[in-house]
Amino acid sequence: MKILISDNLSNKGTDLFRAEEGMEVVVKTGMPKEELLREIKDCDALVVRSETLVDKDVIEAGKKLRVVGRAGIGVDNIDLESASKKGVVVMNTPEGNVVTTAEHAISMMLSLARNIPLANASIKEGKWEKKGLMGVEVYNKTLGVIGLGRIGRIVAGRARGLGMKVIAYDPFISVDVVRELGVEPVDLNEIFQRSDFITLHVPKVSGAKKFIGKEEFDRMKNGVRIINCARGGLIDEEALCDAIKQKKVAGAALDVFEKEPPGDNPLLKLKEVVCTPHLGASTHEAQENVAVDIAQQIIDFLKTGKIRNAVNAPSVDAETLEKIGPYISLGEKLGRLLAHLVEGGVKRLAVKYSGEIVKYNLKPVTLSVIRGFLGHFLKEDVNMVNAPSIARERGIEVQESQTSLAHDFASLVHVEVATDSEERLIQGTVMGKADARVVRLDDYIIEAVPGGNMLVISNHDAPGVIGHIGMTLGRHNINIAGFHLSRITPSGRALALISVDSPVEDNVLDELTKPKNIIFAKRVYLP
Repeated sequence: MKILISDNLSNKGTDLFRAEEGMEVVVKTGMPKEELLREIKDCDALVVRSETLVDKDVIEAGKKLRVVGRAGIGVDNIDLESASKKGVVVMNTPEGNVVTTAEHAISMMLSLARNIPLANASIKEGKWEKKGLMGVEVYNKTLGVIGLGRIGRIVAGRARGLGMKVIAYDPFISVDVVRELGVEPVDLNEIFQRSDFITLHVPKVSGAKKFIGKEEFDRMKNGVRIINCARGGLIDEEALCDAIKQKKVAGAALDVFEKEPPGDNPLLKLKEVVCTPHLGASTHEAQENVAVDIAQQIIDFLKTGKIRNAVNAPSVDAETLEKIGPYISLGEKLGRLLAHLVEGGVKRLAVKYSGEIVKYNLKPVTLSVIRGFLGHFLKEDVNMVNAPSIARERGIEVQESQTSLAHDFASLVHVEVATDSEERLIQGTVMGKADARVVRLDDYIIEAVPGGNMLVISNHDAPGVIGHIGMTLGRHNINIAGFHLSRITPSGRALALISVDSPVEDNVLDELTKPKNIIFAKRVYLP
C-alpha cells in the first residue's frame, strides 16, 4: 500500500506509516497540480494539510485512492462530493488542537489584562514606564464563555483554576451538564451584563448576523474586555473599534479577523488591542498531535477497515445506500431545520421511522439527523462518526424507534426535540426516488421542499400578512421560489415555510416582523 504525503507533516506521523509492514511512504510537498495528478495514480492514501487542493481531478486521478486524511480540522480544500461519489473516505483530526487553542485564548486574556505586548514594546524601545501600563487582575473577575464545546470547556476549566468566576451561555447544552462543569449557566443577556471578560467559542454561521455588534456592546459593563480565538466575523469589527474608542470596551484580544490577513484594519492601530495572526493551533504539540492522529486513523482504515472521524458518507453497502441515500439527505435537513427553531438547552433528540423504510438499516439516517442538528451550531468537525459522542458529551439523549405501520405516507421520518423550555417536532418523507418533503412542523401540516435559503414565519391568521411578506421581499429584490402556508383554525395562528432565491439580511428580517400580526420570522439555510 502506498501513502502520499503532499503537505508538511510532523515526522512523528510519517514515522508511524514507515513502521508499518507493507506500507510505502512518499513525501512530496509543494507539487504543482500536474505532478500531483501523476503521483496520485497508484496511491491508496493521500495525507494533506491546508496547502494541497484535492479537487475532482485529483480524486479521479487516484485510481486506487481509498482515503484522504486531513491533518487538522478544516476540509475546505477537499472536494467532499467527488470523494463521496467515488467511495473515498475523507477523515480529519478534530481533537488534535483543542488544548492548544484553549491555551491561546487564556494567554491572550492574560496578555490583555496585564498589557504585556505594550510593556514588551516599551522596554525594547529603551523606556522604563510603569504608570501607563497599569493592568487588572483576573482573580475574582467574571469570565463569560460563549459556547461550551471542547475548547470552551477547557477555557472554562483553566479560568476556574485562575480563581475566576465563570458563567457560560450555550443554548444547546442542558443546564445540568453546564453545572456539572462547575460553571453557572446564564442567558446571553447576562453574559453581556455581568462579564468582566468575554471569550467566544462558537462557529460562524453563514449568512447570520454578527454575534456581537453595537447593540450587544451597549448592553455590556463599562471596561469589559473581549477575546476571540474562534472565528473571524463573529464580532462587528467597526462596532468594536468604536466601543474601544468610546472607552466602553477596555480592550480586545484577537487571533482571528473577518478578513485574513487583516490588511489596513483600524483595530490594529489601537493600543488597547492585542493581536496574533491566527495562531490558535500553532504549537509543536498540536502539529505533532494531528500528524499522529491522522496517521493512526489511516493505518487502521487500510488494515482493518475501521473508520474514525470521517466527514463524508458513512460506510454502507451500495445496495442499501441506493435505497436510504435520499433519506440520509432528508434526515440531515430535518435536523438542521429543527435546530434553527428550538430554544433552550437540548435534553433529548428522538428519531422515529414508520412504513416501508424500516426494512433497511436506518442508523446512517439517524446519524445524519444528529449531524444536521448539531452542525447548525457547532464547528465543521461534526460528522456521522463523531455526532453521537458529541451529543452524549453535551448531555443530549438520542432515541431511535421504528414501526412497520404506515402513517399517512408509505415511509415517514419523525424527529422530536425536547429542551429545557419546549418540545418541537418535524416530519419528512421522500416521494418518488429522491423528492424530499417536509410534511409537518409542530402542529402544522405542510408540504415543502427543504433546501437552500428559507424563511420560517409564524403569524396570526389575518388579512394582509401574506401581502406584507411578499411586498417586503419584493422591495429587497428577493424572489420567492416556494410559499407553503398552514393554519390550524381560521383566525388562529398560522405558519409559513418560504423558499427564497437569495439570503435574507437582518434589515429584511426586521422589516418582516414589524406588523403586530407577525409573531416571528427566522432565517434558515439548508446546504
